[in-house]
Amino acid sequence: MNRRGFSVLPVYEIEQGKFKGPALYSVNAQLIAPDMLAFTPDGKAIWVEAKTKSAFAWHRISSHWVTGIDLKPYEDYLQVQAVSPWPVWLLFLHFPGTAKDSPEGCPTGLFGNSIAYLSKHESHRHPNGGRAGMVYWAYETLRLIAPLAEVLP
Repeated sequence: MNRRGFSVLPVYEIEQGKFKGPALYSVNAQLIAPDMLAFTPDGKAIWVEAKTKSAFAWHRISSHWVTGIDLKPYEDYLQVQAVSPWPVWLLFLHFPGTAKDSPEGCPTGLFGNSIAYLSKHESHRHPNGGRAGMVYWAYETLRLIAPLAEVLP
């Protein structure tokens, strides 16, 4: 983000010496907030939720590479989008790993898209994973932000 002219404000909260995820207190709810707010001097700003993944998963039913997040934070990020003037982006840093039962050729790099776009392009949801299930997106719905070599030191 810095290379693209953005300053980054992490939104982590420390409470009584224990890590607590970022929170946004709206008029009607306490929401799980994205990890950071990135902004430029000219007033452009975006929320960014960053996830690190060992590999994309292979979804056998659709024959697509997919990645996802827990459903509860995703639903909160949608609400953050609704109460905030700034778009929310989900970013996924994928390393060259292999998920169970996956074929060769798993994509790597930093991928992402706006939650407004992703909310209209979900691959599927699954009740397993997380407390309330998971939501997944196909590799094709994500933009390649940067190849892995540009992201790693």
